[in-house]
Amino acid sequence: MNGNRQSPFANLTPVVKNLLIINLICFIPFVILSNYNYQVNVVFNGGLFYFDSPHFKVWQILTYMFLHGGWAHILFNMFALFSFGPILEYAIGPKRFFNLYFICGIGAALFQMLVQAIEVYHFTGGFTILQPTLEASYLQYGPNAQKLYDIYTTPVVGASGAIFGLLVAFGMLYPDLELMLLFVPVPIKAKYIIPIYIIIEIVMGVGQFGGDNVAHFAHLGGALLGFILIKIWRYR
Repeated sequence: MNGNRQSPFANLTPVVKNLLIINLICFIPFVILSNYNYQVNVVFNGGLFYFDSPHFKVWQILTYMFLHGGWAHILFNMFALFSFGPILEYAIGPKRFFNLYFICGIGAALFQMLVQAIEVYHFTGGFTILQPTLEASYLQYGPNAQKLYDIYTTPVVGASGAIFGLLVAFGMLYPDLELMLLFVPVPIKAKYIIPIYIIIEIVMGVGQFGGDNVAHFAHLGGALLGFILIKIWRYR
């Protein structure tokens, strides 16, 4: 073994390193604990619910970012953080990188909740419903009952909103940097890849295709905040 070979983690910046550690620690219950009820309790207390849901707690706006729904979910987010995070942290500094990550994550939560509020208003004529704890209360809304029930009872988890903010910031700062994608054998510039991701999220979010349980508008909210912050900070 070559003793001079550098570890791939040697160049991790401090904020990225701590975010990776925290996310992995929060994922431990889903790895080593087989108690399904325990896992559900973690998600229902830390995942993000609609503000009128009986499961909503104010701290969920922050804690939802550190919970993930499975291996594919956390691996994608952590790989993106590992790949793009250190470059951004070097470029804008630890303090602003920390702010970028959490502002995009919290902004993603609020944007997702705003879209949910618009949907609830469209279905019911108001932003709240009476007795959201009773399943029978949703039936009065006919064909929209299932969608309304899902809004109130399905939590949002994951760091994807913050990650999309980082991706947009990266694309704005390094638009001509060429990246390699899985299943694409040629390098593509960041200024082309990032907009494609955003367009896909818009199509998937607006289309609301059956079986899709991804919070696409949270991703878009994080991306929007990333764009705004880089503009406000006047980075070129």
